[in-house]
Amino acid sequence: MIMVNSIDPVNPAKPTNPEHPINPTVPGKVTSTVNDGTLGAIRGELTFDDKVVQKIIGIALEEIDGLLTVDGGFFSNIAEKLVNTDNVASGIHAEVGKEQVAVDMDVVVEYGKDIREIYQKMKGLISTEVEKMTHLEVIEVNVNVSDIKTRAEFEKSRETVQDKVTNAAASTSDYMAKQTVKPPMSPDKRGYSPEGPMEPRVK
Repeated sequence: MIMVNSIDPVNPAKPTNPEHPINPTVPGKVTSTVNDGTLGAIRGELTFDDKVVQKIIGIALEEIDGLLTVDGGFFSNIAEKLVNTDNVASGIHAEVGKEQVAVDMDVVVEYGKDIREIYQKMKGLISTEVEKMTHLEVIEVNVNVSDIKTRAEFEKSRETVQDKVTNAAASTSDYMAKQTVKPPMSPDKRGYSPEGPMEPRVK
């Protein structure tokens, strides 16, 4: 049973139940602490790698009709998808802050489709899926249409890529075996412009 404090009408700063002290920062306000079994008192921080948000977006975009590929991404790059399933985020660039997300990508659209409608659907789906899974606000979605193709052209390019899957799988294992530790990237390849560090878009 939780006891409710009452305020002495003569001396509002004095509770009638001395077991529950007055909140020193708010005159006349009584505070009580109830252990309700929640984990709200545990301190910590939840963060997301850019790659996590990129994957959420990449998987969600498969539902968009008329969007053939994210340029360089997994929609058409079958060889890369089969060799490295962790690379579904290829072609999608996300800037992830503690509260917000900004997204940039190049896409290939199917000929004859309403490109502006596709863009609006992309924005809505990206915002919905990212917020649903991470509670981050998507504040910017920049899409550059780098090419358009007919469905026949797209299917033909897919077949060409499929022919290369076997060779790609074999060469990947050799490539990984020869990799050595690479030196750190120079500052200009970590998001810096020649004039200095770029301003972050998200908070």
